[in-house]
Formats: sequence, structure tokens, C-alpha cells
Amino acid sequence: MIAVQPVTDADGDRLLLVERRGETSLVRDPETGTEDSRPTATLTPVEESPLSVAADGVTPAVRRTVLACRDDRALGLLVELVDRGPTAAETLTDGYDLCESDLNGVLSEFRAAGLVTRTTVAGLPGYEPTAEAEAVLDRFR
Repeated sequence: MIAVQPVTDADGDRLLLVERRGETSLVRDPETGTEDSRPTATLTPVEESPLSVAADGVTPAVRRTVLACRDDRALGLLVELVDRGPTAAETLTDGYDLCESDLNGVLSEFRAAGLVTRTTVAGLPGYEPTAEAEAVLDRFR
């Protein structure tokens, strides 16, 4: 048995080499998790972390959300924004156990990940979840 190694096949698909068996090798498709045998000669090693290739099986929207929600409070904030809809920044600052700088940091990460946008709520600056955030949260739930 070898250490899991990222490879590409003849079609350019990224796979994980699980076991080399002479002229054939066992590979795993990170998008489906299925394993099958391929001719070893058709596999080309890739200089990349096998864990990064394994993460390919998670959709980009889910990956961005997981990475932006670094802890339970950040995930909870996203849940609240999705459930409440557009919310004034003042309401977020006053209503939750995040200091203003932590709240701004999480909201900045959410904006960068495409999970929230700035908006105006009753004449006040605020935030609203994107359709992508709503879809990912539905998937999580």
C-alpha cells in the first residue's frame, strides 16, 4: 500500500491513487467517492496535496461556506441571517454575543465568500443572505 497520491488520468480528470497493483492501479474519484482500477501507465502524478484533491468532491458553494463559518457563532450568524432575511447592522451588533470587530470580521468573510451582500433595512445599513447562502444552508439542514 502506498500513501494516497493525487494523479490525473488520460482525460485530465483529477483522481486519488489509492493502491498501485503493477499494471493497474486502484483510484478514487473525489467527486463521487467511487473506486475503480485504471491502467497505471495512464496515470500522471500531480504535485498537490491529496487532501486538497479530496476536497474537490465538495461543491464550491459548500466549500466557501464551510471555510467562512470558522466556528459555531459564525455558522449561527449565517443561520440567523438566512432565517431573518435582510437585517440592519445595528440589530446584529445589539442582538448577538459578537463584539463589533468580530461581527465585522465574520461579515467580511461572508461577503468575500458570496454569502451575504450589503443592503439597506429601514434606512439603515444592513446585510442580507444571498440565494447561494440560502441554498447551502438548506443543504446543511
